[in-house]
Amino acid sequence: MVSEQTAADMFALLSDESRVGILRAVAVAQSEQSPSNSGFTPLSFSDIYERVEIDNTSKLSYHLGELAGTYLRKVENGYTFTHAGEQIVRFILAENFRQPPGIDSIETEGMCLFCGETQLEAGLDDQYFMVRCPSCEQPVTGYIVTPAQARARSGAALLESLKRKQATEFSLVQEGICPECAGEIQTEVLDASEQSLPGEVPVSYFTIDACEACLRRYSGPLTYSAAFRPPSIAFYWDYGIDILGTGWWELHGYLTDGRWSAEQIATDPAEYRVELRHEDAVLRVFLDADARTTRTERVRGRDHD
Repeated sequence: MVSEQTAADMFALLSDESRVGILRAVAVAQSEQSPSNSGFTPLSFSDIYERVEIDNTSKLSYHLGELAGTYLRKVENGYTFTHAGEQIVRFILAENFRQPPGIDSIETEGMCLFCGETQLEAGLDDQYFMVRCPSCEQPVTGYIVTPAQARARSGAALLESLKRKQATEFSLVQEGICPECAGEIQTEVLDASEQSLPGEVPVSYFTIDACEACLRRYSGPLTYSAAFRPPSIAFYWDYGIDILGTGWWELHGYLTDGRWSAEQIATDPAEYRVELRHEDAVLRVFLDADARTTRTERVRGRDHD
């Protein structure tokens, strides 16, 4: 049965180029359908046969039989994708199985948490997009970049796409949803003073977010966890600041000048207060032991205390 297949069994089905061609053909056919369609119309056997380079109908029938139930669903009018088929064919079409192309170093402004340098350099390091400090040579921040993302953009456009992708995905993490597989995220808050961090990094608490299903991990200052929540995004939007369009290396300045801070205000159960400041306005975000928002407060001027 399909439910009893192992990952090795499922990927072995793709060792035949004809089957990969079938998946491509179904995906292309779906993309050519009218945008007014409420869903995807199944592709019939004859339509698939016209779109693939397979010698005879018997061979096509065999390959469709192998793919059905795993990557394709056989319905009354033909074939359409299963969830696994939808995911794998998008990966194939984007050619994200290839290495990202090399790109030239990109100069960008931000803040190095280690030495305070504001003129930084960004570039690819294998599958990671890294922002580094040319003064102290420390990595300032890094995030996974897809080959398709790097092929489609360069320079400022690549930087902008990285900011948006990281912000969108990290916002999902704050809702307990894994951006990779939609599994459940578990969060742990750690005291930075008890960790081995290089230099005098202005971070008091940070979080480790881990997906229980696919094991994808994220980490960052607790202040960033609070900043990428709807109340914080709205707070800064009111002052013309787009948090979702700001790179982490650009946000580091909020830590170094003390505008963002975090402290533990209770131990049993644990509770944390993050303060995000803009001029004389402050947003206080209160978090529980799992870094989930329990309440927020907006204060101004003399109400800070």
